[in-house]
Amino acid sequence: MATILVVDDELGIRALLSEILADEGHTVELAENAAQARQIRESLRPDLVLLDIWMPDVDGVTLLKEWSASGQLSMPVIMMSGHGTIDTAVEATKYGASAFLEKPITLQKLLRAVEQALIKPAQRLAAALAGQRSEVLTLGELQPYSHPVSPLSVPVSAHGEGPRAEQSFDLDRPLREARDAFEKSYFEFHLVKEGGSMTRVAEKTGLERTHLYRKLKQLGVDLYRNRRGG
Repeated sequence: MATILVVDDELGIRALLSEILADEGHTVELAENAAQARQIRESLRPDLVLLDIWMPDVDGVTLLKEWSASGQLSMPVIMMSGHGTIDTAVEATKYGASAFLEKPITLQKLLRAVEQALIKPAQRLAAALAGQRSEVLTLGELQPYSHPVSPLSVPVSAHGEGPRAEQSFDLDRPLREARDAFEKSYFEFHLVKEGGSMTRVAEKTGLERTHLYRKLKQLGVDLYRNRRGG
């Protein structure tokens, strides 16, 4: 996991990005202006910086230019803006930015950009080549998919030890009760499988994080029991 510096003058943005990245296992440092960003950059040497363009004292592009000119751009920098233009994005890239994210930032775009930025150059090339390879697979190279779980049984965990058992459901009861029992086991399974990461469970199940939290609370799912380490 990486140490990531988030630089943004908006408290809400800093809090949201910090929660998401910490949930992914990263160490997150926060700065609300260029002065704090400089200090943290110098003392901690982060692996990645998420840098807002529009800040009150020194804007993000100016800070990026400063790091680039002084040889301090030893880490990838992802620029963020709610009012960015193509020209701004091009300028930031010219001075060393690895990506540009437009606000409001979606969960999928954020995680994809962070993942790509943290890949080392050699790994990035290998990933690109692998991507090209995957695009030319023939039908004969594809393996048929078979699901080992029967329609009326679902793998669930026991005491947070991992997804390993199967649970049968009593169908001789009202639909709502049967559905709630299934959904509870479904979410518990994915929480354990993803090590308690709400971000990955949200992606896996196709739910927004806020909706997911409400759903788990409604079903009585114990979040702490399903966190990493049980």
